[in-house]
Amino acid sequence: MHAAVIVFPGSNCDRDLAVAFERAGAKVSMVWHKDTDLPDGVDMVGIPGGFSFGDYLRCGAIAANSPICRSVVAHAERGGYVLGICNGFQVLTETGLLPGALRRNANLKYICKPVGLRVEDCDTVFLRGYKPGQLITVPIAHHDGNYYLDDAKLAQLRDEGRIAFTYVSNPNGSVADIAGVVSRNGRVLGMMPHPERMAEPAHGGTDGKAMFDGLLDALAPA
Repeated sequence: MHAAVIVFPGSNCDRDLAVAFERAGAKVSMVWHKDTDLPDGVDMVGIPGGFSFGDYLRCGAIAANSPICRSVVAHAERGGYVLGICNGFQVLTETGLLPGALRRNANLKYICKPVGLRVEDCDTVFLRGYKPGQLITVPIAHHDGNYYLDDAKLAQLRDEGRIAFTYVSNPNGSVADIAGVVSRNGRVLGMMPHPERMAEPAHGGTDGKAMFDGLLDALAPA
């Protein structure tokens, strides 16, 4: 599997994400936001957490207009895989690849702590390493992680089985406790928690490792 990790001014989890991909066995290319094209042969695009462009305007709004994002959107529209984590999730909603928006946490405070997640029954390669209903622990670190969408779009997500993760105890006010959602074809995942920060024993747990291992198992043969 060849993964490209996009780097914006203010990204601070780009290396963490690259290491998680590499430890799973992937080849990784770091791609600067001003580049116009993804490297040849890229299977997976990772958009990391951080504070792209200082989170000015709406979080992820400026990053979504960087030159490389046009190629990321084209990659997704061709059926390519995209993983957006934290600020990366915000970027994916701003590009329109995923529905909804990320608002300020309900308590208006930055939250950084491990949280419990429930793996939902969602048909996506990103959950290949988990079982539906499985409870895992993954850290969050965000000020704007309150996922919002209207009732009609929420009903659509539920009907289409596109909710990937929910919070066991909602830390930020997200609608329906949603922590992560996927695109209609299941190939684009956005999530606020950081699986790359729980991907090896030194992190204090390995519940995030199954995501990266499962991706490699699924995509490397293809």
